[in-house]
Amino acid sequence: MSLSSTSPWASGKTCRSGPFPKRSFEIGAIVVGFLYWWPLAAAYVAWKIAGYPALGELRGLANRSSAWGSAWNSAGTTGRSRFAAAYEAANGVGSTGNRAFDEYRRAELDRLDAQRRALAEESRAFSEYVEGLKRAKDREEFDAYMAQKRAADTTRSV
Repeated sequence: MSLSSTSPWASGKTCRSGPFPKRSFEIGAIVVGFLYWWPLAAAYVAWKIAGYPALGELRGLANRSSAWGSAWNSAGTTGRSRFAAAYEAANGVGSTGNRAFDEYRRAELDRLDAQRRALAEESRAFSEYVEGLKRAKDREEFDAYMAQKRAADTTRSV
């Protein structure tokens, strides 16, 4: 029976930054960096979270993002991300290409918007009604207090 192991955790290489002593030195350096000059430490943490990209990879990312931005501004749709396309489709910004569905969706959204406005108006009216009830109850309690006070004043003066 062999007690040696070939698993990565047994060899001390549990992550890309190396075994425990190197990692603790790295964490300590980040803490000291935040204490002395936080922008550099924040940039290092961002670089670490990004997976240690090389400088060339960062340039490529910057070029892709600037190309997307210029395509978005000039052509309108060629540089859109999938997230932007999904957002526009979900919020009715764009067209699906099916006119019947687009008309149905527009009608349903208008109906829901009208229903939302009606509910907001009912909510406002109910809030005003409740405020009126509170005001009436407060007025009633105040009038009862004043009547009680006047009755106490008339009995004292007699």
